[in-house]
Amino acid sequence: MSRYRPPVTPGSRYITPAGHARLKAELDQLWRIERPQVTAAVSAAAAQGDRSENAEYTYGKKRLREIDSRVRFLRRRLDGMVVVENAPADASQVFFGAWVTLTREDGATTRYRIVGPDEFDMQPGYISMDAPLARALLGKPLDAEIRVNIAGAEARYEIVAIEYGR
Repeated sequence: MSRYRPPVTPGSRYITPAGHARLKAELDQLWRIERPQVTAAVSAAAAQGDRSENAEYTYGKKRLREIDSRVRFLRRRLDGMVVVENAPADASQVFFGAWVTLTREDGATTRYRIVGPDEFDMQPGYISMDAPLARALLGKPLDAEIRVNIAGAEARYEIVAIEYGR
């Protein structure tokens, strides 16, 4: 068995203003606060002498690599982001940033907001635009019926409301 892993396709490049602010705040926190603290701790641990048995030095270097990796990722990711600030001209269809209220066959109602893949964990009810349900919803008008295969079973939904804004 080989070690080859196919490259991961990056998620969509769209993001809401709140998601963009959150990623920038994380980058700022890592670069301006955490990294200098960890660097100072590693320097102090290195000054103690034998580094081969110095746990503070070893774990500090590991944490520094993790921070640097995340900083590189965030910088690359933020570089090509498209911040979607305005609602679309046609608010009767589902587009990025929409709050969509759906009714299932059994009458249960759920409400989702379609956001970028970097921010779907921000709030309950946020789903990534790359998720199967969101892909099925995008571009659909009010009162449309959609079918989605979720975990091998087909689910049917009807769009009962589309809202833009907070």
